[in-house]
Amino acid sequence: MFGKIFSSFKSKDETDDQSRRQFARRNGDHCVSVINGKIYPVENWSMGGFLIAADDRLFGVTDAFDVTMKFKLRNSILDIPHSAMVVRKSHNRVALEFKPMTKAIKSHFQQVVDDVISQGFVDSQLT
Repeated sequence: MFGKIFSSFKSKDETDDQSRRQFARRNGDHCVSVINGKIYPVENWSMGGFLIAADDRLFGVTDAFDVTMKFKLRNSILDIPHSAMVVRKSHNRVALEFKPMTKAIKSHFQQVVDDVISQGFVDSQLT
């Protein structure tokens, strides 16, 4: 009963965003992507794909690319090579969806998440 009442208070955008997203977005990680030898800042990423700041005229929807995601971890830089396809573009932003991942690539992405969580815990204990 209360669930129906509370869900009616959500905006249409919030409801649509939750239903179409398979994975949670991450935007606090130190990350860039390398596509065709050029480095692009990553605005946010998830296990499903990522959003970059780039000249959207350089990308076509459905274009596929080999990508290297570079994450700054606590003590190292982790490069994760993979493939992705452009699914949206507008206003100097380009959204790419990852191709299906192997178990090893999923493990590397999970390593990034684990590192951020453990660093957050360490930081919380120091303050």
